[in-house]
Parts: sequence; C-alpha cells; structure tokens
Amino acid sequence: MKANPARLFAAEAIGTALLVATVIGSGIMAERIAGGNVALALLGNTLSTGCMLVVLILMLGPISGAHLNPAVSLVFAALRELSVNRLLLYVVAQALGAVAGALLAHAMFEEPLLQTSTHVRAGPSQWLSEVVATFGLVGTILAVARSRPGAVAYAVGLYIAAAYWFTASTSFANPAVTLGRSFSNSFAGIASSSVTGFVLAELAGAILALVFFRWLLDPRRSPSALGQKS
Repeated sequence: MKANPARLFAAEAIGTALLVATVIGSGIMAERIAGGNVALALLGNTLSTGCMLVVLILMLGPISGAHLNPAVSLVFAALRELSVNRLLLYVVAQALGAVAGALLAHAMFEEPLLQTSTHVRAGPSQWLSEVVATFGLVGTILAVARSRPGAVAYAVGLYIAAAYWFTASTSFANPAVTLGRSFSNSFAGIASSSVTGFVLAELAGAILALVFFRWLLDPRRSPSALGQKS
C-alpha cells in the first residue's frame, strides 16, 4: 500500500521542526545558564541534539524514513529508494519545518520571533568540516542500515554528537537545519551569507559518501531502512 503523501509531508516537516527547535532552543538555554563557558554551552547543545535525533528517527522512521535532511533524501533518490516527486515533497517539508522550528524555539524562550543571524561561519576549514560531517553522517546511515537496521537511530545520534566536537563547524551536516539556523541570532545561528557555502559543502559530502559507500558495501543488499519507496 502506497504511503499517504500528506502523512509523509507532515512527518518530515514536524520532525525537522522539532530537530531545529532542539538545536536552537538548547543553544539558547545553554548560553543562558553556562555562565559564559562556551564549552559547557556546546556540550548541552550536543547532548540535546544527539538525543533528539534518536527519538525522532525511532518515532518517524516507520512513517517517512525520518530523513529530516535534504542531503539524506537526495542520496536515497540517487539510490532509487525515493522518487523525484517524493524527493521534492521531502525537501519542501524539511525546509518549511526548519524555519518553523526556529520560530518555535524563539517563542518558547520569549525571544523575538523573526531574527537574522550575524554569526559568520565561512572559510576552507568550515567548508571542509561540513563535507566531512555530512560524509560521515550519510556513511553511517548507509552502512548501519545494511548491517543493523534497528540501530540506525542510535548510530546517527551518536555520530552527530561526536561530530559536534571533532569538526570546526560543529557539524550542521544538513541543508535544512542550516537554513533554519540562519533565522536565529543565537548560539546556534549562522549568518545568511554563510548558508550557501555550508549547503554546497554538505551536498558535496553527501555525494562523496554515496559514491564511496556504494563501492565499499555489498551492492546486492539495499539500504532501505531509512528509505521510503514509492
């Protein structure tokens, strides 16, 4: 039985909204209570995001695959696990959800709803970090989905938690999240002028992971655990 497009849209939109609300909201909370300790603030941001990813994938995976990320959806479209129409549906839902998540975080913390970030994140080290972060994220999904499908949620949450700390960019690894964070002038924000570089780096990392892991893994087995066939 074919999945209901409205349910798929809702799952990807609400999931991405909750993810972005977690990233921004935990950043605001951490910055308020960390007493100026940036490392402590980042730790709070990290733990919240990693935990929420596990929950969202477990909750929404059976409905839409819980991509919550245009780069992931693009990879599954390239693997023919997602149709072009479904890809467009997912990307629109993820983008709208990301912006809604930023507004939701601001509302919860009584911040101005509409903001523009001034946090510039640019330069070769930042872009390389996003290539690496997204390469590792997509590789984690593709590899774990083949060997232990039930562990994908935990693997993704753990990978992102680790990547917050080993990448100079703190691992956005998601074009939709990057877009959403550009609407928040908070600890987790990114200036709109930096968005294009981050998104291009994230897409490059996803494509590199697709090419490499298709070669590395057994091509006779399909990574459908996070796919949504149509």
